[in-house]
Amino acid sequence: VQLQASGGGLVQAGGSLRLSCAASGSIFSTLDMGWYRQAPGEERELVASISADGSTNYAYSVKDRFTISRDNAKNTVYLQMNSLKPEDTAVYYCHTNIQTHKGWTRYDHNYWGQGTLVTVSS
Repeated sequence: VQLQASGGGLVQAGGSLRLSCAASGSIFSTLDMGWYRQAPGEERELVASISADGSTNYAYSVKDRFTISRDNAKNTVYLQMNSLKPEDTAVYYCHTNIQTHKGWTRYDHNYWGQGTLVTVSS
């Protein structure tokens, strides 16, 4: 699976951006997808996730401001970001995990997009 993120940019506080992440392959509809972000000097953190069946979860800091969605026909997951704050400034990454099994052993395969920079000015 290859993930290609886009949509970042510079925006003023209070503004909006929509990030997109296009996935290759034919199994996108079966994948749980997530958006992470990493600010300078900080750990990478989960922002939002959407399961294959469409269930969503959000970090407390973005709840009610960000919306994650998916379009399985386009193999794309989106992150609509509204009411942006300077503290939302970070590189945003899309992510998925595919599990395989060999015997009793489970293997986790993590796939990351290349990251897209979001800068929110005050």
